[in-house]
Amino acid sequence: MSEHPVTGGARVTRRALTDIIRPAVAGSYGVTGFAPRTRLEALLGRIGVAAPGIEVTVGERLEVDLHLTVAFGLPVAEVARQAESAVRYAVGRALERDVDRLSIHVGGMRYGSASPGSPQAPRPSPAEEPAGAERPKRRGKRR
Repeated sequence: MSEHPVTGGARVTRRALTDIIRPAVAGSYGVTGFAPRTRLEALLGRIGVAAPGIEVTVGERLEVDLHLTVAFGLPVAEVARQAESAVRYAVGRALERDVDRLSIHVGGMRYGSASPGSPQAPRPSPAEEPAGAERPKRRGKRR
């Protein structure tokens, strides 16, 4: 072994950061998915070219913008705090670097389970239901 240490470094791509962030956020309680910002982003996400809902800027500063959908009936601020904590922990653990700026934008609310394996989010009464909200599909026969 040489007596002189060799200096070097490592580079992390935006794609690698997205692969770290996506499962951390998806596993957060109350997050039902990622919201694309544009129709083009939605299309690129469906064919696997882009990761809708996550925008990462890497340089001297590490900046992350998340666009999420949240389970209807849950406190949005608490869901955002959970997602923020999950992202900061995952990035810190994987890269030993802090996220300098993290912005969370809620692009909508959705009926359904709050996260995989969790009980369903409470359903509002028809009077409380927002206009244009997605309605869950019924399964099975009606009686």
